Amino acid sequence: MSFKSLRILFFSYAYISFVGLSSAILFSVALVIRISTHFFDKRLIILNLFTSFWASLYIWCMPKWSVKISGRGKMDMQKSYVLVSNHQSQLDILVAYRLFFPFRWISKAEVFLLPFIGWNMVLNGHVRLKRGDKESIKEMMTQCEQLLKQNISIMLFPEGTRSKSGIVKPFKKGAFILAKKTRKPILPLVINSTKDALPKHSLKIQGKYQMQIRVLDEIPFSTFEHMEVDDIANMVQKIISSHVKEHIALEQEKYVGTLKN
Repeated sequence: MSFKSLRILFFSYAYISFVGLSSAILFSVALVIRISTHFFDKRLIILNLFTSFWASLYIWCMPKWSVKISGRGKMDMQKSYVLVSNHQSQLDILVAYRLFFPFRWISKAEVFLLPFIGWNMVLNGHVRLKRGDKESIKEMMTQCEQLLKQNISIMLFPEGTRSKSGIVKPFKKGAFILAKKTRKPILPLVINSTKDALPKHSLKIQGKYQMQIRVLDEIPFSTFEHMEVDDIANMVQKIISSHVKEHIALEQEKYVGTLKN
């Protein structure tokens, strides 16, 4: 193994160790916040925002990573949305937390068992899902519907799994069934460059990357009220996909430009 590879490996494991050790301390703070705000913050806004700080800390402390945020002003803290985003990397949730906007998201049931970070997901009221379990899917949809009715936003990755190439895959229908049933607006998010910063099935941190998250215009219920769910899913997929393709094209142009220079 080369010296460069050893340095990358050491740096990656040092960062993972930092995440693990700091999580114990930050979970203790989260627990205090959860207990002290129990009687007056039913939507868990304060705890959600602290978790946004917690997640953001892991980007701020990583010199190789930065996040460019655009369109944050389109998000209204008094409203709730069905947030939908493309999915490229394990970093997508960290990047989404940089918006400092309270939401619940759906994760595999086993993730909730992870010490500190998983336990904090329980405190925050995120939604569990056992993949392939029809009863669990039904419970997940019911819970998401109840949260939306309580004016709490839900974030979903309609692709269902991460895209290794970055190209946006077809969207599953769940998010759009929820939006239509609860009459909530859809708020599309576009995430770029996370797949390069931390590729799928990898924990190696190498290279310097500016990740991006863009908040697009909300799609009000009146826009899709009379549309079929499949058509809503296709419409939103095309909107997000067009922005991702635009980003990929710009990155390719930059790469070609550097070769010419």
